[in-house]
Amino acid sequence: MTEETIHNYAAESAFHISSRSRQLFDEPVFLPAADPSLRETSVARRKRMRYGIVTKSEGGKSSQALVLASSEHKKERIDQALVAANTNEGDETSSSSRILVKRPDHQRSVYIPTPQWHAPWKLSTVISSHLGWVRSIAVDQATNRWFATGSADRTIKVFNLAAASVGSESALQYTLTGHISAVRGLAFSTRHPYLFSCGEDKQVKCWDLETNQVVRHYHGHLSGVYCMSLHPTVDVLVTGGRDAVARVWDIRTKKQVHCLSGHDNTVAAVVTKTMKPQVITGSHDSTVRLWDLVAGKCVTTLTHHQKSIRALAQPSFEHTFCSGAADGQIKQFQGKDGKFLHTFTGHKAIINAMAVNDDGVMVSGGDNGSLHFWDYKTGYSFQQTMSQVQPGSLDSENSIMATAFDATGTRLITGEGDKTIKIWKPDDEASELTHPIDMTAWRKKCIAASKQRY
Repeated sequence: MTEETIHNYAAESAFHISSRSRQLFDEPVFLPAADPSLRETSVARRKRMRYGIVTKSEGGKSSQALVLASSEHKKERIDQALVAANTNEGDETSSSSRILVKRPDHQRSVYIPTPQWHAPWKLSTVISSHLGWVRSIAVDQATNRWFATGSADRTIKVFNLAAASVGSESALQYTLTGHISAVRGLAFSTRHPYLFSCGEDKQVKCWDLETNQVVRHYHGHLSGVYCMSLHPTVDVLVTGGRDAVARVWDIRTKKQVHCLSGHDNTVAAVVTKTMKPQVITGSHDSTVRLWDLVAGKCVTTLTHHQKSIRALAQPSFEHTFCSGAADGQIKQFQGKDGKFLHTFTGHKAIINAMAVNDDGVMVSGGDNGSLHFWDYKTGYSFQQTMSQVQPGSLDSENSIMATAFDATGTRLITGEGDKTIKIWKPDDEASELTHPIDMTAWRKKCIAASKQRY
């Protein structure tokens, strides 16, 4: 039996099977309409796929030159999808007239994660104590008893967190004076009774909270110091400022361990962690750098942002971090190697501050007073709100300068441009029925984000 006979037999069998199947189904949508030329078409298709020979159309008017099927052609055939040529579903003839088209890349497989539901947040307490913009906030994560705020009025105020949450007049414990310019950074030590502060006066101070006095000065910055972070396990302090470097200090000897140079502009944000890379800095030069703390060298430079980076945030439950820029873009990266994960879109404002709690809620504060609450793992924005200025303030002073969660993650503290400190808490009366997740809008947003590179 020759191969020609085999092909003819296979095509004839397929034609008879198709005819028999059509008799068993009353609905013509299941199979294409029976065509007497099906046998000839089947024979020609089998020859093309096996031999790649030249075949002519029925009238002999046109011909198609085919080449041997390679891996690229096979991949293209897999990517092709059979779609209906006529979009009218009610027309029975539309099921028999079909064409082959290539499916676009962004429609092949779009992963749409399911966001975790979080309760919306509402304003609980407003504290008017400072005489200037509240530029920095720090919470005592060891005891969750105190939180401190630094302001443009050159003072540091320490509050009792429990009393401040209920609006008690005795919330303010004491005021620390010593800086001669705005206080831009604060950090509580989890192993010592120390509070560290930095400001635009180039000074970095260590305060003993038992005596409320400065016990150490760290000299070395050539300009204003804008950010600081204490290492979780090692007694080192990392500060960054307008001199475009991040300096690593030994908090006991007051000596500079490293000078992390590489940025071209102000270092506005810094975070530290126990796993490598142990130091991450964000700068106004639109880059994020990951540093090796032991060698004092940069291991990775991330250039995904187009505007200056003003805020960094990292969770405690996974090895990732987020960066916020002046163009409203929030990007998430892997902590180990800086691999880009995805972008949080929707906050159309200059992002000054970010924070994330253990429940997976991340908040971003904008320069126009906007607060966006996100599901950290998926990037779903479940709440957008605007902070209201206190009476007597200008609308232009409605800006979020600093944000911080307490140790439990149930209280959010914001420092604002209207000289107030606001405390937010979740709405206990909210549920998944009253505030459901908008999956329709979230699905459209995921599909649109899949078309973008970053």
